[in-house]
Amino acid sequence: MTTPDTTATTDSALTTLVREKYGDAARRVLATGEAASCCGPVNSCCGGDAFNGSVDPITSNLYVNGETDALPSAAVLASLGCGNPTALAELAAGEVVLDLGSGGGIDVILSARRVGPTGKAFGLDMTDDMLALARQNAADAKVTNVEFLKGQIEAIPLPDNSVDVIISNCVINLSGDKRRVLEEAFRVLKPGGRFAVSDVVTRGAMPQDVRRNMELWVGCVAGALDESEFHTLLGEAGFTDTDIEPTRIYRPEDALQFLTESGLDTTNLAAMEGKIMAAFVRATKPATNAAVPPELTV
Repeated sequence: MTTPDTTATTDSALTTLVREKYGDAARRVLATGEAASCCGPVNSCCGGDAFNGSVDPITSNLYVNGETDALPSAAVLASLGCGNPTALAELAAGEVVLDLGSGGGIDVILSARRVGPTGKAFGLDMTDDMLALARQNAADAKVTNVEFLKGQIEAIPLPDNSVDVIISNCVINLSGDKRRVLEEAFRVLKPGGRFAVSDVVTRGAMPQDVRRNMELWVGCVAGALDESEFHTLLGEAGFTDTDIEPTRIYRPEDALQFLTESGLDTTNLAAMEGKIMAAFVRATKPATNAAVPPELTV
């Protein structure tokens, strides 16, 4: 069993930007007890804790009633996702779960409780402040079957075939090398393991200026894959049974105030209607080597 050479991962401008923004978000929660913010002129992750009292269409109401009641408030405040991958994954007792880009640890803590004392939940994050916040949240939640790892999702610091389920909450879209992320996910999953993530996904072509502005709103530095490309990359990594299910389709009017306050062009907003969404992305690592391309078969 092998682990990647994490020293080979380059610290690109995109990686640096993500680290800085999410580090700032963690420090905000730790220092002030206010909801995390990763960009934008108001207090939210790219959409507002509320625009003058309105509900944030990206981050609001992602968890079912009561699901976060027993969690530390800092874990909830630091949640910058756009979905609930713990519900998607249908976790079972005794399983090993890995959360890519675990942030403040909300999904790791929820996963740890679902897999129980015979299971384990790993969180992987590259931001020191988020890791510190997550470890504090796990201690406050009194969950012990967790471990937070420092690293990048393009070079997961775990052995081959070591994880039952991979989850992630709108982080893969932030990677500059999504192909490598999916290859790494496939590597660390056990045969028969499940890939079950929430992510930002696009559907169909749109003007580049509109796409760029909408991505600033949805995820600060988001680089969302088109759903067809996501299917292709999952298949090329070796996954089967791929499925992408939209869970929240973002409307032009949802982004209007953020874009206006940010000084961005809103002229062609109608062009994004129905084209940017949060989605559940599912796939399976085959239980055998049947999906290995013929040219790789020995």
